[in-house]
Amino acid sequence: MSNAPGEGVRADLDRHHPPPAGQIFAVGAADETGTLRAVAIVGRPVARHLDDGATLEVTRTASDGTRNSNSLLYGASWRAAKALGYRRLVTYTQDGESGASLRGAGWRIIASRPPRAGWHSPSRPQTDHGNDRVTRLLWEAP
Repeated sequence: MSNAPGEGVRADLDRHHPPPAGQIFAVGAADETGTLRAVAIVGRPVARHLDDGATLEVTRTASDGTRNSNSLLYGASWRAAKALGYRRLVTYTQDGESGASLRGAGWRIIASRPPRAGWHSPSRPQTDHGNDRVTRLLWEAP
């Protein structure tokens, strides 16, 4: 997972999405040698109705598979968001993902979102990134 400084999360490390457009902050998990093993990007919520100025969203995590690294990132993201004055932190999983890292960090499911048809329209063509037509679960930090 070694990214050069300033590169952000490598696109080949994400299973579903293109790189996120922006962020408020990022957290990382390193091993005892200082090697970065996992990262999380936290930004404004993608859904407009959640973008209330008090809520942030974990928009991306990536890891090399190091045990418990994603749970550590979700916990650290919530602590950092609270320290910055935010009152809520959310994220999504797709149907078929276990959510074990989120449960391990104490997060809870607050809603199920039905599959969307996609964002493509004749007036605004969009590329399908493979994550449309998939049920999603909305999670919230404790």
